[in-house]
Amino acid sequence: MFLRTIIPILCALLLQFPVNASTVLIPMDEDQKDHLKSYGAAYWVLSKNVPVDWLLNYRGGSFAFTHAPQLENELIVRGISYQVISDAQYSSILGQIADPEANMDIMKLEKVPKVAVYSPKSKMPWDDAVTLVLTYAEIPYDVVYDDEIMRGDLPKYDWIHLHHEDFTGQYGKFYASYRHYPWYQEQQRESEESAAKHGFKKVSQLKMAVVNKIKDFCAGGGFLFAMCSATDTYDIALAAEGIDFIEAMYDGDGSEPNAQEKLNFSKTFAFRDFKLVRNPLEYEYSNIDMQPQERPVTEANDYFQLFTFSAKWDPIPTMLSQNHAKTIKGFMGQTTAFRKGLIKPEVVIMGENKELGEIRYMHGTYAKGTWTFYGGHDPEDYQHLVGEDPTDLALHPNSPGYRLILNNILFPAAKKKKQKT
Repeated sequence: MFLRTIIPILCALLLQFPVNASTVLIPMDEDQKDHLKSYGAAYWVLSKNVPVDWLLNYRGGSFAFTHAPQLENELIVRGISYQVISDAQYSSILGQIADPEANMDIMKLEKVPKVAVYSPKSKMPWDDAVTLVLTYAEIPYDVVYDDEIMRGDLPKYDWIHLHHEDFTGQYGKFYASYRHYPWYQEQQRESEESAAKHGFKKVSQLKMAVVNKIKDFCAGGGFLFAMCSATDTYDIALAAEGIDFIEAMYDGDGSEPNAQEKLNFSKTFAFRDFKLVRNPLEYEYSNIDMQPQERPVTEANDYFQLFTFSAKWDPIPTMLSQNHAKTIKGFMGQTTAFRKGLIKPEVVIMGENKELGEIRYMHGTYAKGTWTFYGGHDPEDYQHLVGEDPTDLALHPNSPGYRLILNNILFPAAKKKKQKT
């Protein structure tokens, strides 16, 4: 009696699932209903000591891993589109990817990257696109700032994001518009106290020490990601080490008249031959950032294009550019777009608007490590203003602009391949 009862149940179950099902495929093309949470799921799977295959250029950069009920249940809870496929089906996919004529490859993800975000403790998650999307995707991170950097904590991490910081010590050059606001005065007070605590007379000197420690982190094999003003002010600080170009309202004394001529561009990661904006009341640091009058675009027609790289020969930029779209909506920030003529020739350009001569997304190496710079503030808020409400990413779960951020989060998890050249 028992056998007659259980056999039909087993047959029904077998009909519901593929025979020999052993692989979970998370598609990252238009069939995915939540691209952003999919990255968090891949991160979570890695945290369970289960390797993940990142299928570069296959259906938008899909993820695959060995099936287990616990893993499948987590995808259901997170609302992520997925398929359970058989060994034969996955072998067929791997065969397509391995075809020498196919611009696809497999990147093995084997470790959980330990993530840090360099940000003042008083900032809220919605003040920065990276912390916003990490929270939405459920990827854990630690907040670190000057105390932790100066204490030598960076080697604990694989990856650091630089919040839209002003590494020149000019408080974002908000003096003209916001110097009477309590939040600006509090920021200045806290920064000056921190500089004194670490033995510096000026905030710009503390920021220079922080910049150099982050540079050492990269040299040792760390992964650096920066957006908005943390990109150009970082390089400006590197070029201006030991040079006082800061005016009295920011550091208590005047600047050197010939500061521009003293800049050392050999120290920078990305930019060269730029001109400082010396006016302390102007809301700009240098001519690295494209100015509004040079950008005859509006929210309706502001876009940039992602490059297509060879997955088998250029795996790093391929990973960093995985997406279900090649045309990305532009978005503004204190630093919106990088002037193409001021970028070093060895930098890998990954996203640009050729008509405007501006770069939006780029990558490079420094010693054993890497850096990625991404222009703009919030990929789903075209002109984010001080005090605005946070972006609700539940309304933008398929954001191509935010996907570029999350590509960088998983990048450190990849098993390094031998160079093919």
